[in-house]
Amino acid sequence: SGYDSRQTLHLTGTIQESGYEHPHGYLRLAVPDKVWLVVLAPPSRMENRGLPRLMLTVGTTVTVVGYPNRTDPEEMRAERITVAGKTVELR
Repeated sequence: SGYDSRQTLHLTGTIQESGYEHPHGYLRLAVPDKVWLVVLAPPSRMENRGLPRLMLTVGTTVTVVGYPNRTDPEEMRAERITVAGKTVELR
């Protein structure tokens, strides 16, 4: 895998950009020290698990838990996301 599952990240920040497209959704998440590219699950999985596109709007504060990319220090893969008090498992 391109992600290091030995290092778990817990990031809370503000969505600057979001994409709800195949093969995976994504967020640009602004945290205090940088902006991360957060790779999410496929849109169909997010919909089935209760995370519609409208919950991922610009300006929304979210918390993601996941793993950093092994080669890109600004990318992570989210395992779960919390939006408006609701946590959704992505994997």
